[in-house]
Amino acid sequence: SSGINAEYGGARIVICTHITAQSAVLVETLGACGARVRVCSCNIHSTQNEVAAALAESGISVFAWKNMTEKDFWWCIDQCVRGDFDDLNETAVTTEKALGPNMILDDGGDMTQYMATNCPERFAKIIGIVEENVDGIHRLYNLSRAGKLPAPVMNVNESVTKTKFDNYYASKESITDAIKRSTDSMLSGKLVVVCGFGEVGKGCAAAFSGVGCVVMVTEIDPICAIQACMQGYRVVRLEDVVHYADIIVTCTGNKNIVTREHMNKMKKSSILANMGHASAEIDVASLVTSELKWEKIRSHVHHIHWPDGKYIVLLAKGGLANHSCTSVPSFVISVTATTHALGLIELFIAPPSRYKQDVYLMPKKLDEYVASLHLTVFNAHITELTREQAGFIGKSRTGPFKTQHYRY
Repeated sequence: SSGINAEYGGARIVICTHITAQSAVLVETLGACGARVRVCSCNIHSTQNEVAAALAESGISVFAWKNMTEKDFWWCIDQCVRGDFDDLNETAVTTEKALGPNMILDDGGDMTQYMATNCPERFAKIIGIVEENVDGIHRLYNLSRAGKLPAPVMNVNESVTKTKFDNYYASKESITDAIKRSTDSMLSGKLVVVCGFGEVGKGCAAAFSGVGCVVMVTEIDPICAIQACMQGYRVVRLEDVVHYADIIVTCTGNKNIVTREHMNKMKKSSILANMGHASAEIDVASLVTSELKWEKIRSHVHHIHWPDGKYIVLLAKGGLANHSCTSVPSFVISVTATTHALGLIELFIAPPSRYKQDVYLMPKKLDEYVASLHLTVFNAHITELTREQAGFIGKSRTGPFKTQHYRY
């Protein structure tokens, strides 16, 4: 709307996310609201080159291409954060009249961490950060505890509409598709080990169970572990089952979940994939040795051959299997992108007294608004509280209907 455009016109946003058709809509939406943006990729494998080219052709500075090296990845982030926003165009040459970014939209925390470490003078001028990934949130909480945050952070990762829809449903609908498209494997009857039973792990486990797989789960959290047990999954240690698992999928957001020792014990032709954000979940570096032979079968599919004749199937070199080997459902990405946009707008237009230099959860009212916007797709009609009913439970007739800490 024209009102949003006027209020958001001074926003200069640097974005580090997966550059896909869905995220391009978010970028265009932010531009339509009056913001100016510069974009780079949060993942070396997931960029859709045709989308990056289309964004660049429309006048947006984009620094990304599919299958970048790690060196390229950090160069792109550097170019994105050091570039300036001019009135007429964008340039990577700093001038006194040029303006640097004042907001960050990050997926994984790499851009935020890079700016804090390498561009502290620019980081100090940031007025709002929106982060959608658990790894990035961990980094931001560390910066908060150290008193190094220059601005409030909106924790989109733990917003209800992100965790319950993007994390769960996007994973559920993409993991089996990624494996079948990449390997032409039949999944029914296979033994699958899902490492981690957060929302991503829950979605993956449900997908495999739905196509007839035998599903086991590894977990460090007793609450998540008992949830897995109550849903009929056997909770195990990876080292106890790795030698006869057909498929292993990591969903933890941590590092070295599957080590070289584990991979040495995996059986011939077993499949290894990652659905967590970080490429560090699988110790891929330990596979780059003279004794092992890498054979590229097709894009994002490698057979790693051991001297004894065994091989395992590695998807996306340990990167995100769904973003690399298939696509992610647009509907759930729309839900997440809406939280991104509203989070950025909220931090930009909020009075200075509303937020301190700390990490905040998405306001419940905004979470509910995101959900309500997407109900029309299903022709759903919400029941409205009467005044008497609202008074009885002590809630507004228009929400929010749950407390901030409520777990759905």
